[in-house]
Amino acid sequence: MDFLASPEFWLALGQIIIIDILLGGDNAVVIALACRKLPPAQRTKGIIWGTAGAIVLRVILIAFAMTLLALPFLKLVGALLLLWIGVKLLAPDEDGHGNVQGSDKLLAAIKTIIVADLVMSVDNVIAIAGAAQNAGDHSLLLVVLGLLISIPIIVWGSQLVIKLMERFPMIITLGGMLLGWIAGGMLVTDPVLANPDQWQWMPKLPLDDSSREVSAWVRYGASVAGALLVLLAGRIILARRAGSAAAGS
Repeated sequence: MDFLASPEFWLALGQIIIIDILLGGDNAVVIALACRKLPPAQRTKGIIWGTAGAIVLRVILIAFAMTLLALPFLKLVGALLLLWIGVKLLAPDEDGHGNVQGSDKLLAAIKTIIVADLVMSVDNVIAIAGAAQNAGDHSLLLVVLGLLISIPIIVWGSQLVIKLMERFPMIITLGGMLLGWIAGGMLVTDPVLANPDQWQWMPKLPLDDSSREVSAWVRYGASVAGALLVLLAGRIILARRAGSAAAGS
């Protein structure tokens, strides 16, 4: 239980909870739409069982993702996807959930919730796997705890979360920058850049002499660069949209 006294453990747990809440708002909408036609007596059951199934499925997906991140080049790809997700968080597309079908059958509603959550969970899975990768042996515990804490907040407190985000837009901005921070740190720890004994045709990053891992200043520098890149790209996209809207009016 010594890991409970580790600041890194609690920092990673906080990151996972923030990511879940920021990227999980759509999941709350899907749950509401899928259960909207259920009789009132079954609506709570649909929400509980559908959410439970989605949580179990997501833990399995994240466990696979954390394993796959040990393979060469996958952290590079994952980092680029995380940067894109962070930018989309700051400058989201205008899309709806009209294609989510409600059902008056309990099992059908549960199935809809699980399938929709699977389709929509790619961003969550990549982001959480990246945040948990530095926790060592306790990474899966972090994932489970983060989901157990954040999913109820999303499902039953989604309106409060949405209102907080609307009132304090800086929450969204900081969340997008957090994803960029994680992406930068993930990118420079990819084996093809951090392992001097293999893939020698790739450029190598400076390593710490004692740990034989990427130097802390390289990792932190990449994290800062990723956060700033997401912020800059999001601002540019929003400015272009505003310019296009002004020109079209």
